[in-house]
Amino acid sequence: MAGGYRYFEAVEKHAGLLGVLIAIMVSIGGLAEITPLFMAAHTVQPADGVKPYDALRLAGKDVYVREGCYLCHSQMVRALRAETERYGHFSVAGESVYDRPFQWGSKRTGPDLARVGGKYTDEWQRLHLRDPRSVVPESNMPAYPWLSQAMLDPADIEARMRTLRMLGDPYTDADIAGAQAAVSGHTEMEALIAYLQGLGINNAAKTADTAAAATGGSAP
Repeated sequence: MAGGYRYFEAVEKHAGLLGVLIAIMVSIGGLAEITPLFMAAHTVQPADGVKPYDALRLAGKDVYVREGCYLCHSQMVRALRAETERYGHFSVAGESVYDRPFQWGSKRTGPDLARVGGKYTDEWQRLHLRDPRSVVPESNMPAYPWLSQAMLDPADIEARMRTLRMLGDPYTDADIAGAQAAVSGHTEMEALIAYLQGLGINNAAKTADTAAAATGGSAP
């Protein structure tokens, strides 16, 4: 026993060695906790009907992220009755497999946008982005009039799609070849509206009974 204590004593008396051993143990513990999470993330499958963003919507998503829309709008309907009654079916991981980065979030200065697709017309969205108070007088959302003048870069979107395919998004050669033509002549405003109008559409087939079962209440 005394011989074994000598090893502990050596570690206790040498701060540098103690620090190295602590770092090793923390690294091992961290990998043991984090690695399964990364592996689980790669096993998430797309929800029914969910496909990679087409070229115009992908460009719109980039505008959405660039302008910081996620700072005030989440895209995560929680599995609570108050949430599902207001916004629709709760969010599932399979909806966001092609989001890089995902837009779930937790901040809601403005309403959640997970199911906003088709709720308003394109013209309403255009007016709202140009001057939010023209359609929602009490809104504190900033205006984005410059998006109507800023044109999309066709070459940029093709490069983005090639990169996303390397990361696992199933874009075909035809998708990438047609990307420049799909966004050519379109403004950032049009792309952003296309992105918003698609949010939640592919998951709209969820039933009210499924939502009620998850929230523990009756269907809205």
